[in-house]
Amino acid sequence: MPRWDPHAEDRLREAALALFLEHGYENVTVTQITERAGLTRRSFSRYFADKRDVLFAGSDELPDVLARAVRHADGAAPPFEALLAGLVDVAGAFEGQAPLTAQRQAVVEASPELQERGRTKFAAVTDAVADALRDRGAPVSEAALLAQVGVAVFRTALDRWTDDPDAGELSARVRETAAELAAGMGAVDFTAPPSPSHAPPRP
Repeated sequence: MPRWDPHAEDRLREAALALFLEHGYENVTVTQITERAGLTRRSFSRYFADKRDVLFAGSDELPDVLARAVRHADGAAPPFEALLAGLVDVAGAFEGQAPLTAQRQAVVEASPELQERGRTKFAAVTDAVADALRDRGAPVSEAALLAQVGVAVFRTALDRWTDDPDAGELSARVRETAAELAAGMGAVDFTAPPSPSHAPPRP
């Protein structure tokens, strides 16, 4: 085997995912991953810090990438439109990766440790997006709320995409999810007082 394999990272990732799906994340060691890939522990360390990094490598860039996309959206766009444009832009980088993303999702959902890591990752994304919206002039409270809504839209679209990738690309699912949210809220007047049927009972 040559000293440098240009496909080593992909082989390690594929081996790790296969083992995680077969045995569960907690039951797989780095040694097993390298043996399955036909590589060495040194090769593994060249690309990944640990076995968890196989699943999340690159995702640490998502907060900065999404925040940058929001900042670079049309300067005349209102905050939610800028947020949606950023989500759609970033979703384009996932195109063609539905099967791999679905495998990762399955591994994460089966592991409490990885679920916690995922929550931490999306919390960082939410904070970064809120910062970007504030930079565009959105009030602090509005930026925080919209960032949480945007991340919820992205995660819902991601789940739908991995469940049924043939129904459309991730960018289309983001638009679809955002449209459903807007349609569901469009007829509601949140400033109106509650109707009598929903008023609290008198003491």
